[in-house]
Amino acid sequence: MSLSIVHHEAFVAALPANHRFPMNKYGRLAEILRDEGVAGPQGFTAPTEAPASWLRLAHDASYVDQVLSGTVPRPLEREIGFPVEETIARRARLSTGATVLAARIAADRGIACTTAGGSHHARRAGGAGFCVFNDVAVAARLMAADGVGSALVVDLDVHQGDGTAEILADMPGVFTFSMHGERNYPVRKVAGDLDVGLADGTGDDAYLETLADALPPLIDRLSPEIVFYNAGVDPHRDDRLGRLSLSDRGLAERDKRVIGTCRDRGIPVACVVGGGYSADIDALARRHAILHRTAAAFL
Repeated sequence: MSLSIVHHEAFVAALPANHRFPMNKYGRLAEILRDEGVAGPQGFTAPTEAPASWLRLAHDASYVDQVLSGTVPRPLEREIGFPVEETIARRARLSTGATVLAARIAADRGIACTTAGGSHHARRAGGAGFCVFNDVAVAARLMAADGVGSALVVDLDVHQGDGTAEILADMPGVFTFSMHGERNYPVRKVAGDLDVGLADGTGDDAYLETLADALPPLIDRLSPEIVFYNAGVDPHRDDRLGRLSLSDRGLAERDKRVIGTCRDRGIPVACVVGGGYSADIDALARRHAILHRTAAAFL
């Protein structure tokens, strides 16, 4: 059985020329996974666009309507970081649909990944930090509606998952764990259930030791029915927004420990790619592909 990977070509949306968000990494990531055979002989699974009813589970109806109608106010677009025009809105809906689909596949098969997702700065009232809709928060609420009684969000993007923490704060069956750069974005963090801040320059050994101290005891205490894993690669030492110092080896070991801790206990895990920022799109996409290679090894 091949790893189930959810992907859509529209994950690459239109941006102004020379925009600093590396949108093309999603297309290159898919090419790499296809070329390396990680996607398997059946290729990718395509998501559908999340309907407005799903999005309103996590976001204010007025904000959802603004995105879908192309009327997001300019100040909010500046906070998001790019204009929310038609292809951006479609991408956000597809990315959310992809995370929901990955979660449902993982619940059935044990593990699944997307080639996007992890938009954890989007809050209930609006987007921020290159995030339009909070795909993990939407998926967590939908999985609860599907009958999944408890979920754990493991967010290892270098930036704290403030939007996820805010949206899911009122859900007693969902626990949010974020391990991130303490002095990095966002300046005003929203406390989750467990937040671990790391000093600038933290490298492989200290990072993995901190993760080992926190994650296995947490999973054993909670025994969640599903784990959402945000595997952002921006803790990498070459990431231009990261400020931590992980290597490729460190990222691979991190992913192995998270996925292995879940699968050793029979807990399904749905993986999203999260953040990663570099002008070298090929190197960045190969960094993201570490997640999918690692996940495939657990089948």
